[in-house]
Amino acid sequence: MNKNEEVKFTHSGFLKKNGKRTVFVRFERGKDVAEGTLPPGKITRNEGFSDEEVKGLENYLELKCDEIYEKAKELGSFKNLF
Repeated sequence: MNKNEEVKFTHSGFLKKNGKRTVFVRFERGKDVAEGTLPPGKITRNEGFSDEEVKGLENYLELKCDEIYEKAKELGSFKNLF
């Protein structure tokens, strides 16, 4: 496994979970996968990333949450086209 391999980030549009708007996020690096939600910006599933890396991913979510929310809104408007 190459820890220097590129980490890919994807996210959903806004979805309802327990009556609240939530964005699901996913980080992938080779076979390593980490998934979480915004809010609260926490990783809820991890396979292959170290604890330190998970903290870095959560920090990324905190720093980029406004940008991720804006892009999630755009995905929602595309969904309304169909």
